[in-house]
Amino acid sequence: MKTLSITGASGFVGTNLQELFKSKGLNVIAIRRDELKDIDKLTSIIEQSDIVINLAGANIINRWSESYKKILYASRIDTTQILVEAIDKADKKPELFISTSAVGIYKNSSCYDEEVFELEDDFLARLCKAWETSALRASEYGVRTAIFRFGIVLGKGGALKKMLTPFKLGIGGTIGDGKQDFSFIHIEDLLNAYEYIFENDNLDGVFNLTAPTPTTNLGLTKALGKTLHRPTFLPVPQFVLNLIFSEGAKVLTDGQCVKPKRLLENGFEFKYKTIEDAIRNLID
Repeated sequence: MKTLSITGASGFVGTNLQELFKSKGLNVIAIRRDELKDIDKLTSIIEQSDIVINLAGANIINRWSESYKKILYASRIDTTQILVEAIDKADKKPELFISTSAVGIYKNSSCYDEEVFELEDDFLARLCKAWETSALRASEYGVRTAIFRFGIVLGKGGALKKMLTPFKLGIGGTIGDGKQDFSFIHIEDLLNAYEYIFENDNLDGVFNLTAPTPTTNLGLTKALGKTLHRPTFLPVPQFVLNLIFSEGAKVLTDGQCVKPKRLLENGFEFKYKTIEDAIRNLID
């Protein structure tokens, strides 16, 4: 029986990944916070693991005070560094290490993939760059390493659950003019991508985890309104989000257009290619 260990196991994606891999007959170990602070305990867990998945990270949608930025950094980079240190120390190393990043690493001036892109130079992008650099060190120790750059994950829970309440009440609408890009992925496609990388041992490096047809905030709004049969004419002014989240509002107001070129080129098939496909499936 293969063993998978996972940080961030209690989050939306982590919970779904645990259910998937348990259903496939894997032994799943949820790495606790106290174990991340004990290199010997962590190394012992790594030595038992065939796959290590790193999902740890404080909630990015929050007010980015200077103190919260430190939390965002420590929860991602410090955690990744200690995992890689444990991989280095382990006598028996895992076959595969999959760490996380985000499409916020890209600029928003064009539509990008893993080969043709421009990287942004703000706090979120620098956070993602440091996160990826820390994780890729695992490859230096002979471990196949993949980085998944997440778009917005849509499922029955998580971000979509938070979006639905105002729309169900008929007070949903775009953020600002709604022209900002919105790159997303259905939770089922995301889970299948993890399984796909696990099963295809020739694949490593950076992968965009986004649907092949990115949309805009307006496209999302229209899909939600149509599926819920509710009006969508009340936009949320950007300055309101700036007041609430300060610099952190960027996550909501400044999207990226991103395509999953490497997954598609390597034969991965998305089940939910468009925002309409995803929303129709997720809303009963």
